[in-house]
Amino acid sequence: MTDAAPERVARVVLVDDHRMFRTGVRAEIGRTELTGIDVVGEADDVESAVQVVAEQRPDVVLLDVHLPGGGGVEVLRRSAPLMGDSSSEGAARSASAEGGGGRRAGVRFLALSVSDAAEDVIGVIRGGARGYVTKTITGTDLVNAIFRIADGDAVFSPRLAGFVLDAFAATDTPPVDEDLDRLTQREREVLRLIARGYAYKEIAKQLFISVKTVESHVSAVLRKLQLSNRHELTRWATARRLV
Repeated sequence: MTDAAPERVARVVLVDDHRMFRTGVRAEIGRTELTGIDVVGEADDVESAVQVVAEQRPDVVLLDVHLPGGGGVEVLRRSAPLMGDSSSEGAARSASAEGGGGRRAGVRFLALSVSDAAEDVIGVIRGGARGYVTKTITGTDLVNAIFRIADGDAVFSPRLAGFVLDAFAATDTPPVDEDLDRLTQREREVLRLIARGYAYKEIAKQLFISVKTVESHVSAVLRKLQLSNRHELTRWATARRLV
């Protein structure tokens, strides 16, 4: 942070389904006179996120991966017309370069998540996000990341860039698992925890959702993958190294 007046301002929208987390981020970075970050909107699910992004046209959207209504990937899909040059191929190329190109028009997305799972990282980058950082990032580093994303760079937390580079190395397109792509981001998280042996109550506590919601997610996963029980689900996840 700096005491001098910022030379430029980046308009930001916060998308996260935890109000207290949004409040904390806003308090940490949303001080325009100090950081140059102007938080112009917030959202807590896919529908409200799509709406506020379309209305505000911010420079950068801080996007949680796991959201009610389809996850961050669904926000990216529905916001694609606003992205301009914010393509997954561009992010992958930038991940291997030290500097970024010139500033380009379009809303840019920076994933901000507790998850560092490879499939989450690849999913949102393939969806059009320009970068991915975990919630362990400091306020100062997050401000810097926002401005880099606004300028067209790709920004990743340590080791996450490797996921992107590996996935794009051969064909510029990450491998597609059609079965896995049927699942929402939240369903994938529940799937991983089920496969690790967590009970429904433990999953509910970890993801801050109700046991009934966990049961609904499990039923949806079993239906989409055409599996009969959690034992088959565990074998399915283990075979794909999701555990």
